[in-house]
Amino acid sequence: MRNRLLGILLALMAAVLAALGVPLAYLIASVEQGRVVVDRIDDAARFAQDLPTQGRATSAMKGDPQPATGDTSRLHMLGVEATRYHELYGARIGVFRRDGSAVAVAPADWRLPEAGIGAQAFQEALDGRRSHNSPQVWPWTDDRTLTVALPVVRDGDVVAVILTESPTGPLRARILHRWMVIGAGEALAMIVAVLLAVRLTGWVLRPVRTLDRATHDIATGRMNARVAPSGGPPELRRLASSFNDMADHVVLAMDQQRAFVADASHQLRNPLAALLLRVELLGLELPEGHEEELGAVREEGSRLARVLDDLLGLATAEHARPEPEPVDLAALVLARIDAWRPLAVQRGVDLVWDGPPLAHGWVDPIGFGSALDAVIDNALKFTPSGSEVRVAVELGKREVAVAVVDAGPGLTEEELGRIGDRFWRSSRHQNVDGSGLGLSIARTLLLAGGGSLSFAPAEPTGLVVTLTVPRKRDKR
Repeated sequence: MRNRLLGILLALMAAVLAALGVPLAYLIASVEQGRVVVDRIDDAARFAQDLPTQGRATSAMKGDPQPATGDTSRLHMLGVEATRYHELYGARIGVFRRDGSAVAVAPADWRLPEAGIGAQAFQEALDGRRSHNSPQVWPWTDDRTLTVALPVVRDGDVVAVILTESPTGPLRARILHRWMVIGAGEALAMIVAVLLAVRLTGWVLRPVRTLDRATHDIATGRMNARVAPSGGPPELRRLASSFNDMADHVVLAMDQQRAFVADASHQLRNPLAALLLRVELLGLELPEGHEEELGAVREEGSRLARVLDDLLGLATAEHARPEPEPVDLAALVLARIDAWRPLAVQRGVDLVWDGPPLAHGWVDPIGFGSALDAVIDNALKFTPSGSEVRVAVELGKREVAVAVVDAGPGLTEEELGRIGDRFWRSSRHQNVDGSGLGLSIARTLLLAGGGSLSFAPAEPTGLVVTLTVPRKRDKR
């Protein structure tokens, strides 16, 4: 989202700068060329004043190629001025009669162009118009010259034309220099725009990131996560406040639900115990032959008692707010294996340990031990006698994984998606003791401490239950 928002802001900034810079660059090129054209017209006007064409008897009259007496020296001076002008500015200049013959030209070998822009400008001057719309010169048009023609009018007639062709190198250099100044200004403006866009994006998205972290914490079981008051747009601050209110209501509703489950489980245990006691007393007075029915009632009563105990345990686990601490999980797992080993020996199952000597993780030791007990108990139930349950500890880069691998019948892919749900048990395992709450309690205990519980099939058969906890304190 940050990259998208930055991209949109920077694209808008670039579009604005381009919309301002391109017309400005074109205007600067036009202005620079206009200045050169005006200069050349002024120069041509000065040459026109020096042209000896006074009176209809003078030499430069229309259609009269010969100079009058006294004009020869002025024509010579005009040629000298044209030569000096060419040497000084590098521009070619020529004073031409109407028939195209030269009165004075510089350089000496230059002739009136017979085609192209020069011939067109000469013809326009003969018609009494001076150059006013020369093609625009750009920095990349290095083969261009700037042509300016000025008619010399005497007594209402065009008697001669002053034609100049100027090199455009200096003009193109000035245009390029002005464009570079504009480009540097726009680059500086773009840098400022990037810095402002980054700060603006951070200001807008800071509450969103805080809200995202709080949402992730709540989704992973840390229900006490809240959004701290911070800056940002007013709408996002109101959203953060509403999120905190919603989280408070959700926590309150969940606490009420857990309290109800715990209270109901606790209140039902005493009547159930009294009922089982009455059943035992009633069994003493029953005649022979009712032992089977009495045993079934006892078994159902015991099963109901285990369900109530598990419900109370689940409610307690969901209500717990554990404080994780650094724990050597290798030692903790070995201790739990030792605790379960007598039962494993009784069932003919080999309980195997595999892992490093030290494996530090950031967990609540009581909650993790309870979750591991539920997983090992489940594995021992389904592992046949003569097989083994392997408990392996593996160190990852950011987490520690404890995998409990049994050799039981395993689960189908569909059943793997449901295992861990409350009261869920495979239809193939209904004859195995259990309430279907053991793995739910384990998952709840791990989530409360920042860990997770996952399931996968084992090879060749069985189930792999992995308890994963962070190696360091989660700073989210």
